[in-house]
This record gives sequence, structure tokens and C-alpha cells, in this order.
Amino acid sequence: MYNTTAMDSVAVMIQKAIISVPALIVAITLHEVSHGYVANRLGDPTARLMGRLTLNPVKHVDLVGTIILPLILTMLGGIIFGYAKPVPINPSNFRNPEKGMAMSSAAGPITNVLLAVASSLILVVFVLPLSALIQSPAVDAVVKPLALMLQFSVRINLFLAALNLMPILPLDGGRVVAGLLPARQARAYSMIEPYGLIILFALIFTGIAWYFIAPLYSLLTHLVPFYDRIFPY
Repeated sequence: MYNTTAMDSVAVMIQKAIISVPALIVAITLHEVSHGYVANRLGDPTARLMGRLTLNPVKHVDLVGTIILPLILTMLGGIIFGYAKPVPINPSNFRNPEKGMAMSSAAGPITNVLLAVASSLILVVFVLPLSALIQSPAVDAVVKPLALMLQFSVRINLFLAALNLMPILPLDGGRVVAGLLPARQARAYSMIEPYGLIILFALIFTGIAWYFIAPLYSLLTHLVPFYDRIFPY
């Protein structure tokens, strides 16, 4: 009985990883590429010259954020999320460094919202009708995991967008705020950046962060077509 239970738990974790990891990798890869793409369009070629404007996820892998953290969360059974290696941006290459940094930072969360929208549309317009139209074990073996993957993609992209919009440096929301503030206030605000990750993890582990993330997540769901149909409860 013990061995059977242990094997069942491992099987569930593997199934969960198969469904969640591809969507997570796409989400964090395109998030980072969008930063570099917008920065390049605004005059900073740093990411392009370093080979980071690529959809190859290997170029964006962060040992802790892309591998270890999602693996631990999978085993713990919590929300699976992660992050990629940050794309390098040199604000001095922008014509307007503050505006350029704010725009390139905003590109990440915007991309995640667009991915959530695309995942929802593909699921409701193509995948679910296909499953209803062609009912066979072979089709179900492909369509059902794909449907679960797209459902996860909607949620993880909205979650990453909400998380990254928290106004804490070095998150994207913090960089947007810094870019919008007057120079003197922006410099003072930027002084918290060395402690930003400590503040972030403290807010997450104490649960305070969810008072910001949950309402913003709820707000972003209104931008996703068919969200209530995909997640009726």
C-alpha cells in the first residue's frame, strides 16, 4: 500500500509537470524576449548583441528560477511558477533612459497578458470544439493534455503579469514606476532595489503580496475572452 501510494504521488507530480512546465517555459521565455525586443527597438542593442532575442529557452534558463523553484513547487503541490534569466538592458542607450526603461519593462507583463488571451482563444475556439467533434481515445489522448496545458497557460501568464506589476524594484512594475517619477524621486525610489528581492519574498511568504496580486489578477481576467467559461468557479 505504501509503495502504491508513493508511486501514485510520483505519477501525479509527473503529470502535473508535463502539463505545466511547457506553458511556464513559453511564458517566461517570451516575457524576457519582449523586454529585449522593445529595448532594441528603442535603441538599446544589448540583448540582441548577447544573443538573447531568441525563442530558444536554453538561452534564458536560470538554474534557480527555471529549474529548481518550479521543481520544488511541483513537489510541494503549490502554485507552479518561475522566472528566467533577466535580459540585459543598458538604459544609457535610450534617447530617454527613464521612458525607455519603463516601456521595455512594461513589455513583459503585457506579453504575458497577450499569451493568456491567445491561450484562451486557442482553447475555446479550436481545441474544445475539436474534442467535441472527433470523439475517440486517440484524439482525447492528445486533446485533453493540450486543453489542461492551455488552461494552465491562461492562469500562469495572468499570475506572472500581476506578480511582475508589483511596484517593487527590480520587478517590472517597480521599473515602470521609477520611469514615471520625477528624477529626484526616481533616484530615491531606486535606492530600495538592492533589497527588492528580500522585500518581495518577505511579502510573499507572509501573504501580504496576495493583497496586491489577487485583485490585479482578477482585474486582468476581464481582458481574457472566455475566462469565465474556462474557469466557471
